[in-house]
Amino acid sequence: MKKYSITVAGGGSTFTPGIMLMLLENYDRFPIRSIKFYDNDPDRQRIVAEACAIYLKEHNPEIEFSYTTDPAAAFTDIDFVLAHIRVGKYAMREKDEKIPLKYGVVGQETCGPGGMAYGMRSIGGVIEILDYMEKYSPDAWMLNYSNPAAIVAEATRRLRPNSKILNICDMPIDLEEKMAKMCGIESRKEMTVSYYGLNHFGWWSKIYDKDGQDLMPQIREHIAVNGFADALSETNQHVDESWRETFTKAKDVYALDPETIPNTYLKYYFYPDYVVEHSNPEYTRANEVMAGREKTVFDACRDIISRGTSKDCAFEIDAHASYIVDLACAIAKNTLERFLLIVPNEGAIENFDRTAMVEIPCIVGKNGYERIVQGAIPQFQKGLMEQQVSAEKLVVEAWIEGSYQKMWQAFTISKIVPSAKVARLILDEMIDANRGYWPELK
Repeated sequence: MKKYSITVAGGGSTFTPGIMLMLLENYDRFPIRSIKFYDNDPDRQRIVAEACAIYLKEHNPEIEFSYTTDPAAAFTDIDFVLAHIRVGKYAMREKDEKIPLKYGVVGQETCGPGGMAYGMRSIGGVIEILDYMEKYSPDAWMLNYSNPAAIVAEATRRLRPNSKILNICDMPIDLEEKMAKMCGIESRKEMTVSYYGLNHFGWWSKIYDKDGQDLMPQIREHIAVNGFADALSETNQHVDESWRETFTKAKDVYALDPETIPNTYLKYYFYPDYVVEHSNPEYTRANEVMAGREKTVFDACRDIISRGTSKDCAFEIDAHASYIVDLACAIAKNTLERFLLIVPNEGAIENFDRTAMVEIPCIVGKNGYERIVQGAIPQFQKGLMEQQVSAEKLVVEAWIEGSYQKMWQAFTISKIVPSAKVARLILDEMIDANRGYWPELK
């Protein structure tokens, strides 16, 4: 039986231990020969990697493990790259969130000016990793779930159109698990869905159970009253308050189009005034993460290292991230499973820009993906998506061309920015904050 070699790009991420545990949990169906961590921050990666090395030695000593900052070592002789990088780390995310809030605009890591600022940092990093993979392991696949996924996907479409990369997001996975729970179904994998949109900007239009029964009426009934909040249980006690609020607010997002089920991120576009009013400009989501998951994971790593054992450690498996193994298996074993991927539209949504990177169901096998046609979409969603995809495309053009004008246009066209004046004020401050990360804009 073939065993696979994996490189985790973003080896110092707080998500990396959970990803490693998820890979080990699925070892029987996706056997692993080696795991490598790669990061450009050696000090941060060392803490995570040394703890993971101890865990692997105690649980799966047959798996080769290494960590490095050397691209040749990281990307030679591998089958898959799992990429979840954060260029600028949480310090820059904090600026993405706080700078817009100074001007009364939503501060969020993937939406609006914050998301566009993050995108300008991420494009170069993702392209660099893709190029390393193709140089040292040209037959490998890159499974990219680095944010902001929509902008990164557009950049890879423009700059590396023939590369073996699949762009995917875990947010629909999480929401589908919640919808399955609403219906008393054990797993989202027992549902078949139709979905259309852009990343963090989409709608479910059909949901059936394994027997073909329509689940939409039951799910609508729940979401109209509670959003996604009633799918949280006692086992979700670790869910941060900001997420609980987002899951609850989904009922108001849903009210705009009760025929579909919305992605929760749409709250930032439909209710930006509400979001700003309920934001603390001194303590944003970045601060919440740094005080929460960041501290918890690194404390757990240091504890393992100091004790020299992973026994009774605080690592938690990233169970919902099993979709990454599902996707790798689909490619490796030609399983022809359905996944929501971010892919060039090319007519899958018939009344929408063919070059747009849309999030839709696809069939995945060893030769890549095939789109599942979603047909024509309603005017409401079409209009929103045209505005949003234009902002995303302008960001990528600004990065490629070094264009201040196009970046200003991108900020201005965003639904959550009130005027070109405010867009320019935020942009100028973002440029100062991102020196050394963004290309120079002229």
